[in-house]
Amino acid sequence: MTGIPSPEAISTKQQRIAQLAQEDPQRVFTSLAHHIDLAWLHEAYRRTRKDGAVGVDRQTAQEYAANLDENLASLLQRAKSGSYRAPPVKRVHIPKGTDGATRPIGIPTFEDKVLQRAVAMVLECVYEQDFLDCSHGFRPGRSPLGAAQAVRDVLARQVGGYVVELDIRKFFDTLDHSHLRELLHLRVRDGVLLRLIGKWLNAGVLESGAVTHPEAGTPQGGVISPLLANIYLHHVLDSWFVQVVEPRLTVRATLIRYADDAVIVCASEHDATRVLDVLPKRFGKYGLTLHPDKTRLVRFVRPDRLPAPAMGDPPESTESFNFLGFTYYWGLSRQRYWAVMRRTAKDRLARAIGRVTEWCRVHRHEPLEEQHRTLSSVLRGHYAYYGVTGNSRQLSRFARKVEQAWRDWLARRSAPRRGWQWFHAILRRFALPPPRVVQRQA
Repeated sequence: MTGIPSPEAISTKQQRIAQLAQEDPQRVFTSLAHHIDLAWLHEAYRRTRKDGAVGVDRQTAQEYAANLDENLASLLQRAKSGSYRAPPVKRVHIPKGTDGATRPIGIPTFEDKVLQRAVAMVLECVYEQDFLDCSHGFRPGRSPLGAAQAVRDVLARQVGGYVVELDIRKFFDTLDHSHLRELLHLRVRDGVLLRLIGKWLNAGVLESGAVTHPEAGTPQGGVISPLLANIYLHHVLDSWFVQVVEPRLTVRATLIRYADDAVIVCASEHDATRVLDVLPKRFGKYGLTLHPDKTRLVRFVRPDRLPAPAMGDPPESTESFNFLGFTYYWGLSRQRYWAVMRRTAKDRLARAIGRVTEWCRVHRHEPLEEQHRTLSSVLRGHYAYYGVTGNSRQLSRFARKVEQAWRDWLARRSAPRRGWQWFHAILRRFALPPPRVVQRQA
């Protein structure tokens, strides 16, 4: 296809939508689908991952690209005319922890991913003007590392406090469709876009050869799902907390949310208790349930500011909590002052070690060069996320476990079993990246 506008031209159209949304926060958009044309679909195709797993039609990105212009033209016609039929998503289960629990992931077809990306590109222009700074999940220019750092900054600035941990039970499986439609209608009433979203919500799930149609939820793994989740929780939690809850507290509290993971940091224990009491009712109003054991109040007070115990009573202690793969705790810095520290959460470390061990088992017969390349990439990725000041011990432990898993499964390629001296010779030729702190903090 010739004459396709550049990504910059698409960006200009997005900026215009964003400007209208920003100028009038109460504006309801009734006409947005006309922005989705062939050029827009080409840009959506460019932004869609090409190496993902195939959906129910088993079509790869390479096969779709063989007749890209014709496929996108057909997709546009079907989407605009209403004849597009959203295929069911293929459900797979991935490990969630070390106890054998799994998380269901939905895999749309590649064409469905492209169309979902195109719709998300429109809706993001509107809702990015509404979303608050406390929301970090799946937004342009934001990341889980940013959310994790924000929590540390708040705790360090106000010298600890009382942390309300929120755990929404099976959020992506229980998201209420009727409430979602009501919340979408507050800002977007474009019939084409709403019809497509409805089709995705009702597309069904293919698992074990059978298609089911859940009455609630949005599949994790869908391109549009994170945006819909953010829209839902923006109304259920973010804006409600800022507009309704905060003004009623005695001192300031801070909400930090990444997708369906959130914490609320309060300076006052009384305020934290009040927030914790009202949260179940608020979420229940929108069909959501908080996990009774994992939603809790954590006393995260700096140790030297804990009240002195009464005579005969044991000394009081501060607690730790987990957020986005990190365990937050109070520790002494090298200068011997108390600081908010982070280390890799135990379950995340165990999960990462388990995945590497399984990979080494499955790929032990591949050439050493290929194994070394993959393991080095895994280690660098782990250091890039967990490489924070104060986490050196856990980084080193992960590096040792990776070396041990590689050695154990390489040794099984031949008999008799070989010792560490043989493996050290391999490491001299194929050295693995050493642990390193990537994100230094004061």
